Amino acid sequence: MESAAGPPGARAGALAGALLALALLGAFHLGWILAGLPFVPFDTFDWLVRRLPGPVVTFAIAAMVRIIGALDLGGTAEVAKTAEQGMAVTSLLLAGAAGGALLFAVLAARPEVAARRAGLVLGAATGVPAALIGYSLTGTATVSPALASVWTLAAFLGWGAACGWTFERLARAEGPRAPAESATAAGGSAAGSLPAQSALAEVVPEGHDLAAPAATASVERLDRRRFLIRLGGAAAAISVSGTVVGALVGRDRRGPAVVSDGRWSATHPLPNAGAAVQAAPGTRPELTPLERHYRIDINLIPRTLQEQDWRLQVRGLVETPLDLTLDELRAQPPLHQFVTLSCISNEIGGDLIGTTRWTGLSLRRLLPRLRLRPEATHLRVRAADGFFEIVALDLIRDDERVMLAYAWDGVPLLPQHGFPLRIYIPDRYGMKQPKWITAIEAIGAWEPGYWVVRGWDREARMRATSVIDTVAVHAATTDGSGRRLVPIGGIAHAGARGISRVEVQVDGGPWQPARLRDPLSGTTWVIWRYDWPFTPGTHTLAVRCTDGEGLGQIVEPAPPQPSGATGVHRRRVRL
Repeated sequence: MESAAGPPGARAGALAGALLALALLGAFHLGWILAGLPFVPFDTFDWLVRRLPGPVVTFAIAAMVRIIGALDLGGTAEVAKTAEQGMAVTSLLLAGAAGGALLFAVLAARPEVAARRAGLVLGAATGVPAALIGYSLTGTATVSPALASVWTLAAFLGWGAACGWTFERLARAEGPRAPAESATAAGGSAAGSLPAQSALAEVVPEGHDLAAPAATASVERLDRRRFLIRLGGAAAAISVSGTVVGALVGRDRRGPAVVSDGRWSATHPLPNAGAAVQAAPGTRPELTPLERHYRIDINLIPRTLQEQDWRLQVRGLVETPLDLTLDELRAQPPLHQFVTLSCISNEIGGDLIGTTRWTGLSLRRLLPRLRLRPEATHLRVRAADGFFEIVALDLIRDDERVMLAYAWDGVPLLPQHGFPLRIYIPDRYGMKQPKWITAIEAIGAWEPGYWVVRGWDREARMRATSVIDTVAVHAATTDGSGRRLVPIGGIAHAGARGISRVEVQVDGGPWQPARLRDPLSGTTWVIWRYDWPFTPGTHTLAVRCTDGEGLGQIVEPAPPQPSGATGVHRRRVRL
């Protein structure tokens, strides 16, 4: 910390700015949970990510996925979102520290400047951009954009004023200057002159030892340190209170994580329940539980839309603009499909993939109601979070499986998975399939979608991949000849093209065919099983597949960007 012989400087300012930003963070959280006011750190982070160059975002995504996988931190999607949220919160604290350091440095150099007024200027300089970001972004707030902006600006003005007040409080702990300094300032000698002695007599109590400046400075430093400790305690109390009260009293703006009642799978057998091939013990569930289905999108917090306020707006090259309610879409003949969806960022063997039963309506059947003009060739599908993608009308007309989905496993889409409406396009990665759809616009030519603009593949067709989920040593069996067999199992997937063959290799030897379980549908993964006549020791296992069109899996390794990861999945085991 700065010497008590001068006003507090940049280091004290950085500490004070960060502590007060911690209190600001608690206020933002409480306002968000209880009143639907914006949670500024998340909105600012989302706004920044949308404006970063595509290569920067791609590099960050790839690095995060690899780090999570290398450290085996669990579900990639959940850990990634938590890490992003942590970065957003940390950014606010760092910005507070930087603002406090700048303010204190200016005030120390310019003593004639009023501290609180300068603090208000700092608050306005940070609050105005934050308010404009919130006004332009459909983010965490559920109140009107005007009210959200006023709250944001007021909160930052309060933070800035508190920074100015803190400077004043710390400056009062500066205390009297040393005798030599006072004498010199009065034009006298170091030995003291009558004017200097007279001035000191007015401010120094009788009996005070003027020859002990070091003790005085020590007392001043102690006073400053005590004040900063109290400030830190108060800031922490405000921040913790905002978090705890919001959690106990407020409603969770992210919506329920899972719906337990009414699932289709709870009361119905899977369509392949009687399949001859059984999954090897330890293979992932054939139907992914809703709470375990991956979530990847461009938001720190999923959008929460209210059904009574929501409309699907149909605009662009149409005869008449149209607004459709969710009930009107549900009234159409329903389409149920078992679907495997994968993120294009998924590494070979990653967990950004899941299978469930989708319910919605075929987009092809809805086209006549849209009354498209003859020059329309594509649909621009827009989401509430600003995400968008382009779908060719020829594709929609050729494939009735392209659907607008409003339910999963018999229950409405969860908020984090796109309620009230999302699109499904067979054989395409998730980057082509917006959630939280609010509008469809008919256009006359193709244009790049959100991720295509940022350097990802235009078509994003799913790659054929196969994964080893389990080497079930504990479930070893014996065949008729007395050989010990260890079940090996996993999944293979090739979008809507299906899987015709899966092969397993042990220690670089010949490829051996695995048995395939009947899939749930033509658009889901296939469960495979290989009963391995093992020998004790350390072994390397590998798997590859062939899709339903006879094309083998690409075995040359490639990263996910721009078209999806390729390569062979391997596992090393010791028996």
